[in-house]
Amino acid sequence: MKFCNYFICLIFLVASCKTTQIYFPSKVSKDREEYIDQYKDLAIKEMKRSGVPASITLAQGLLESNNGSSTLARKANNHFGIKCHDWTGEIIYHNDDINDECFRKYKSVYQSYIDHSNFLKNSERYAFLFDLKQKDYQGWARGLKEAGYATNRKYANMLIKIIKDNQLYRYDKKSRKKDLKKDKNVEEQKKLNESNESNETEGINNLKDTGSFYINLNKRKKYQRNGIEYIIVKKGDELLELAKELEMMPWEIFRYNDLPRDAVFFEGQELYIQPKRNKAERGFEYHIAEEGEIMYNISQKYGIKLKKLYQKNLMEEGEEPEVSQKIWLR
Repeated sequence: MKFCNYFICLIFLVASCKTTQIYFPSKVSKDREEYIDQYKDLAIKEMKRSGVPASITLAQGLLESNNGSSTLARKANNHFGIKCHDWTGEIIYHNDDINDECFRKYKSVYQSYIDHSNFLKNSERYAFLFDLKQKDYQGWARGLKEAGYATNRKYANMLIKIIKDNQLYRYDKKSRKKDLKKDKNVEEQKKLNESNESNETEGINNLKDTGSFYINLNKRKKYQRNGIEYIIVKKGDELLELAKELEMMPWEIFRYNDLPRDAVFFEGQELYIQPKRNKAERGFEYHIAEEGEIMYNISQKYGIKLKKLYQKNLMEEGEEPEVSQKIWLR
């Protein structure tokens, strides 16, 4: 009998371990890393504009959209689960607490981020949150739960855990000059901060959504491909000035475009200002290589990381395609 009891306990323990492995697959953290890389800049911009901590925005986006893979995120660009209350835009029906609930639908993820900030900022029920310090992400998380943002009683703890696990609190410091001194590229950052920043807070208020790209009335056009923003280099553009205008670090421009540090920009060049994806958007399964075309050009054309493009086609890095070769994109 004792042996049987021991055997039953052992089976239960093994089953519990398997359940734990299923609940925390490695793919989840990989997806979260990609989501954070792609949208952290939007969260920081919204923090500067509205006062909502970037860590809170990212944590809610990750949680509410299941790392960007939920039905609402995919079909409606709704990353925060905001319903149709006082909404005059497009809508989508989706099962939530009850069947066929009405949710807001956006033309872009950018619009979802802006509306999320406005939703909190313009509602009396969340007004008390803006009396908290910007770095007090725990206070914000608990306040959101108390104000009724979500029905899950563990909502605050879930947000706090996401922020801690992914160190999202780092992005709450980006708008404070004294914290910029802690960055690794101190000298570069000092150069970027030398000129006048009087128009810094105007940016997002002057954006117009055209569907395929955003026009900043003060700056240059920002286009989109594969869900990633990019700009076109103008004549006379230089690295430091370009990085300042885009509110980026120089190394981010090189990294997002698979460029070496000694790369020279040229007029008409397309530069991504967000990380490229691991695969092309739906509808682009493969590309037929043309004469003289290289893998780098293909990766830029479809917004795919160059390393991932080589992996998908079982090619060595540095190897170039032959004419008419089929290059897989997904």
